[in-house]
Amino acid sequence: MRSSSFFTMPGATPRSGRRAIRAVLVIALTAGVATAVPAAQAETPTPAAAPATTALAAKPFMGWSSWSMQSSKYPGLNPDGDYSYLTEANILKQADALAAKLKPYGYEYVNIDAGWWMDKTWKSGFDQYGRQTPDPVRFPSGMKSVADHIHSKGLKAGIYLPVGLEKGAYNDGKTPIWNAEGCTTADIVYSDLRTTNGWDSAYKIDFSNPCAQKYVDSQAQQFADWGYDFLKLDGVGPGSFKSGDQYNNVADVAAWQKAIATAGRPIHFEVSWSLDIAHAADWKQYSNGWRIDTDVECYCNTLVTWENSVEDRWDDSPAWSNKAGPGGWNDLDAIDVGNGEMDGLTKAERQSYMTLWAINKSPLYTGDDLTKLDSYGVSLLTNKEVIAVDQSASPVARPVTSVNDQQVWGSKNADGSYTVALFNLGESPAAVTANWASFGFTGNASVRDLWNKSNLGTYQNKITATLPAHGSRLFTVKPGGTTLATTSYEAEAPANTLSGNASVGGCDACSGGKKVGNLYSGGKLQFNDVTVKKDGIYTVKIAYVSGDARSVNVFSNSGNGTSQKFPSTGDWSTAETISVQLALKAGTNTITLDSGSGYAPDIDRIVVPQSV
Repeated sequence: MRSSSFFTMPGATPRSGRRAIRAVLVIALTAGVATAVPAAQAETPTPAAAPATTALAAKPFMGWSSWSMQSSKYPGLNPDGDYSYLTEANILKQADALAAKLKPYGYEYVNIDAGWWMDKTWKSGFDQYGRQTPDPVRFPSGMKSVADHIHSKGLKAGIYLPVGLEKGAYNDGKTPIWNAEGCTTADIVYSDLRTTNGWDSAYKIDFSNPCAQKYVDSQAQQFADWGYDFLKLDGVGPGSFKSGDQYNNVADVAAWQKAIATAGRPIHFEVSWSLDIAHAADWKQYSNGWRIDTDVECYCNTLVTWENSVEDRWDDSPAWSNKAGPGGWNDLDAIDVGNGEMDGLTKAERQSYMTLWAINKSPLYTGDDLTKLDSYGVSLLTNKEVIAVDQSASPVARPVTSVNDQQVWGSKNADGSYTVALFNLGESPAAVTANWASFGFTGNASVRDLWNKSNLGTYQNKITATLPAHGSRLFTVKPGGTTLATTSYEAEAPANTLSGNASVGGCDACSGGKKVGNLYSGGKLQFNDVTVKKDGIYTVKIAYVSGDARSVNVFSNSGNGTSQKFPSTGDWSTAETISVQLALKAGTNTITLDSGSGYAPDIDRIVVPQSV
């Protein structure tokens, strides 16, 4: 179950459906329809042996997840009603296909998403200790048997839970907690039974009582005994479209990390969804990955659509770029590019989708039917050079230009080369140019096309490609020229002109310890005495701070200016840089940033090349 998962009302439009509360599961979970499984029927497995592993999440994980097909209305996928795709037979079929087709390329996790403990009417099942137990129709062999089969293929098994104590497990507070003498479900929740998670389908756990940790320990131990290698905890807040103390689940996430550490088996721990970036330090401290956005799925007749939420990631991911690294990664959700008809995307869109995920070092887990991949989908999912971008030790890419319809993203690699991606998010073909000056060098550079696996030769100062609507290119660029000589101009310099509400303020992240902010409703910052030796079009870098994406009109001298959208820097204490193209004349110039009628980012400085 992902973000909106079970909860979108039938017939909701893609955009509204993404953010709607899914009444179906809420009704099932709040009505008290739950089945307690007697001890004789509950699974009592011999603890599974933990496989030898390297450090968890040293690289973004790769694999497959069940939710994209569970949530889709694509013909034939859910023949027994919504979300009925989730069955033991289907999981084993996809595991076999993953092992045969994608395992050689690094895909290894088979992740079972929401509903494994519910029957097809969403009636939940719990054991005598209030722990979810598999539905005997969906999973007749039990969860350990499924994990054993997945392991027999050399793969890893993943499982899912919503955060909190599910209402069906409460049982008027009388349910005992496993391995916790004297503890019951009444001890682990607040006396007012306040609800929590993205759907209010659970009672908030009160971790001031030691019994609460014991309950989470019991769930983690069960998963370890069954042999699971991955847990997704969903509906976590702040996030999941919820905020406030009632929905703050940081304590739950910390408790799960502690429980997993003592369960005797390495378990990758992922939290979801649309998590609050203000708590990024918590997600990094306690988990191995965090969903930064809403569901990528459209809950329609395909798996996804471009407009539903695939395209949103270009806006939403830059804020998180400096949060990821070994041990924990920004999760952009499933990569559904394997079957064009089922995915609901053009070839250009599928390539752009995979490109963005790779340069963001997102986990790469597809939700496609792996038994029906088309040849183009296979070529995308198995391109070793693109996968290497995702799995490499280089930083997460960021936009190096403004994030209008035509965008350039990039990152510097350990060997001195650059990963450079061009995107055209517009509705018609357009040319997109990456200027080497945006990356701090000039002259010649060799270029390799990663999607086409070909060397393109040497390009001087830039590369331009005409891209189809929603299209992309992905390159490795190796500089052969020289470092670009530049001159910096601080925003707070006395020679500049500030107008409207614009004012100088402190900024620890800024080059001079100060910035110009309050650029709104006509506020302007004009850099004066910007000097170059000859007329030309210059790639000017603008260092800025902006806790959200904001636009500003940028122009030189008496030009009219164009609106440039600056991506979020993640918070108001982090500085980043984008570049813009400006016409400058020999001698002195002015460069102006005008907020117009909106709110502009705070400005640290500009960096101007000394030559064209």
